[in-house]
Amino acid sequence: MKIKITGIGSYIPEKKVSNTDFGNHVFLNEDGTPFGKPNDIIINKFKGITGIEHRRYAEDQYTSSDLAFFASQKAIENAGIDPETIDYIIFAHNFGEVKFGTTQADTVPSLATRVKQKLQIKNPKCVAFDILFGCPGWIEGVLQANAYIKSGMAKRCLVIGAETLSRVVDTHDRDSMIYSDGAGASIIEASEDESGMLSYESATYALDEANYLFFGKSYNKDLSEDTRYIKMHGRKIYEFALTNVPTAMKSCLDESGLKIDDVTKILIHQANEKMDEAIIQRFYKLHDRPVPQDIMPMSIHELGNSSVATVPTLLDLLVRGEIKDQEIKKGDILLFASVGAGMNINAFLYRY
Repeated sequence: MKIKITGIGSYIPEKKVSNTDFGNHVFLNEDGTPFGKPNDIIINKFKGITGIEHRRYAEDQYTSSDLAFFASQKAIENAGIDPETIDYIIFAHNFGEVKFGTTQADTVPSLATRVKQKLQIKNPKCVAFDILFGCPGWIEGVLQANAYIKSGMAKRCLVIGAETLSRVVDTHDRDSMIYSDGAGASIIEASEDESGMLSYESATYALDEANYLFFGKSYNKDLSEDTRYIKMHGRKIYEFALTNVPTAMKSCLDESGLKIDDVTKILIHQANEKMDEAIIQRFYKLHDRPVPQDIMPMSIHELGNSSVATVPTLLDLLVRGEIKDQEIKKGDILLFASVGAGMNINAFLYRY
């Protein structure tokens, strides 16, 4: 038995924030001293590394569960199912429900429960819960759905990835320009044909890597020390990803029995364009093969890094033909991969 994505949907907020909107920000070093370079130089260097030109922020009246609800409605409609037949709602996020104008996370009830309520699902046997797995959360949710379905505990799952990162960033930190908001959702069911998941890989590295991403104080020392914001050791994450993600992808591919030339598209977490390109180059180098043209669709240029939402949103855009010069068709072999807080890595190979 294999599991299959029978429905996909995403919600991309309408509030578009361009790099030029950061022109008047006061960027500081970690010790609170002025950065020492004009913002236009900072922004141009940022774009050259990350590829990000624009990102989306959630409308003020919406929270993560709202974005997830919108994406879930689309996935349910795309699958053509009755939501009352969903056995599990698995919601991947990292920072809970954060209302506009605050940084405090609200996680009771779970965000999955909130989505179930918004969908007006009456069936009490539809079990709703959240997972915290860093940026690879949606992929890990798909792997959990795979386990539930194969074990016989479920026939149909709704797996969601949603985040409002714009509400937990330190505006004095250059890294704040990376993050964005969004949601992606998918319906997962047993596959009765050749399509579906072929193999998977998942891992957590925690001895030295657990605190590469963390909550920390603002670089502005005049702000309250009681408020924490998302922080990261960017260089360490970059080096970790380049070392470990390609090998995880190779392990996943080897497990399937397919060859590198069978892979049609690689849908990787949209974290940093240069990092993603380097990961793909190393992955193909492990197979002594050149990187094929157009193997890696990208959405980061316009949507930024919305953490758990990037991969399902990318898939939805591909399915709907909304990424220029990119398409997927029946029978294509897709390799999904992600890396993030934990440090966690996962991947799965999928026949579309």
